[in-house]
Amino acid sequence: MSMHDDEIQGASRRQVLKSGMIAAAGAALAGTPAMLIGRRAFAAEPAKPAEIIVRAWGGVWVDALDQGVSQSFTEATGIRVRHDLTEDNEIQPKIWAAVAQNRVPPIHVNWDTSTNATKSALRGVTLDLSDLSNLSQLLPVARPKGLEGWPIVNTYSYVYVLAYRTEAFPDGAPKSWNVMLEPRFKGRVALYNDGIGFHPSAQVAGGGKVSDIPGNMAPAWEFIRKLKAQQPLLGEDPDFTNWFQQGEIDVACTIISNAREAKQNGIPVAWTVPQEGAKVDTDALWVPKGLPENEAYWAKQYVNHAISKGAQQAWTEKLGLPGVQPGLTPPADLAGDPAYPTTDEDFARLISVPTPVLVEHERDWFQTFKEIMQG
Repeated sequence: MSMHDDEIQGASRRQVLKSGMIAAAGAALAGTPAMLIGRRAFAAEPAKPAEIIVRAWGGVWVDALDQGVSQSFTEATGIRVRHDLTEDNEIQPKIWAAVAQNRVPPIHVNWDTSTNATKSALRGVTLDLSDLSNLSQLLPVARPKGLEGWPIVNTYSYVYVLAYRTEAFPDGAPKSWNVMLEPRFKGRVALYNDGIGFHPSAQVAGGGKVSDIPGNMAPAWEFIRKLKAQQPLLGEDPDFTNWFQQGEIDVACTIISNAREAKQNGIPVAWTVPQEGAKVDTDALWVPKGLPENEAYWAKQYVNHAISKGAQQAWTEKLGLPGVQPGLTPPADLAGDPAYPTTDEDFARLISVPTPVLVEHERDWFQTFKEIMQG
């Protein structure tokens, strides 16, 4: 996933959440022993900072976090939440450097890809989250893979779908990623600017096997070389929504949330999981070391709130993604959608690359993708 590198104020620039959503998400805070609804605190709670800073992605992503988690956290605690939209790969070394130099890190909570979050955990810069009261309620997908304990917590799953403009496909959804190579779509294909989410699908579309990842990625790179001739648009999460809304693209590999936002805005967009499959992944939350003790406490309470049932329902419903709390109600438009995986059968149709493989190899894949596209 990619993002803008600007910074915004969260609650101050977002429409006030409807009272029902605030109540539902805010009520989940009551499940946290050290927190109560309203602005009352137990004596054991440390002093509250005026604000906490949460790194986020732009577009529908920060909107969903603000409406589903941040506003209700502020409502319950009185602590403002500021959203920092610095790109995740850009903020990562800044956090690492701050911890190494015993400086206060630039953010309180990092909303991150699980791959990057795992890298930070392996580097030893994440605080232990194992004392959060809501962890015991979560589905197994919430537990980080390849790590001991809870240095991070996964918050939902998502699929990199084949999104398409329905007017370009009057006979129904495309069946294969190979549709991107059709001459009629030259200049009207879109991918992330580092190819994230597309490498495994390209591997299969290029005639390779998932089981050959990461040892033999040649089929993926050959497919991507062919795709370069299509002059694809390369961008970040908000770009896909904008491109569809402006009529600039017909097909794209993007996270379902971006295509769904365009559809909800009245654009004739749909999505599919092609016959080759589509990559499924997770994102995570974590708290960096080096914060003042009271700020670290409230940053962890923000994470605890984000994984509560009320906040999970509000947050993930807005994103159109399956959360990590059991019993969440899927959005009506996504119930039964293979790109909204909730069952073993759903996940079996998707391509899952183990997190340790991504940690070791994904950065190299990004570089190879960029070299092909820029060559």
